[in-house]
Amino acid sequence: MSAASPPPVPVLGASDAPPSAARLHLVKLSVGSESVDGLARWQGERIAERTALGLDPRPRHVTRMTPRRGAELVPGGSIFWVIQRRIQARQPLAALEPVMGEDGIARCALILEPVLYRTTHRPKRPFQGWRYLTVEDAPSDTDTPPDMLDDMPAEMREELLRMGLL
Repeated sequence: MSAASPPPVPVLGASDAPPSAARLHLVKLSVGSESVDGLARWQGERIAERTALGLDPRPRHVTRMTPRRGAELVPGGSIFWVIQRRIQARQPLAALEPVMGEDGIARCALILEPVLYRTTHRPKRPFQGWRYLTVEDAPSDTDTPPDMLDDMPAEMREELLRMGLL
């Protein structure tokens, strides 16, 4: 008999999102994720592991560099996740914390709220690390069901996104 999988991080839409107080965001590749739901499952597993160890269970991403504009990111900012070459979701940033890597090098833990919000899809080329994303340039949250977008031909989806219809 196998143990039950931990619950994934909830994935919500625009109608569930609180009003934004963001001044600045980050955009980051979600390496290895095939979908928003896959990212949510992976984060749920990490939450369960950290909870079992008695650690802060909130999702986190550890990065080499500390954002210089951290005061503009927290509170209110989010990480916009690039999955399959498209920004597809955002996750609110809870805190930026200094951490020491196993190699003795100082790093920064981006502490995240345990919730993902689906966004309108926006193409994004691969890049390393993270990038700042202004509030004006950030894709909006959406309530569009993901299976509707997945079943749609890519060219049609991109054209409808360009036209502002999705």
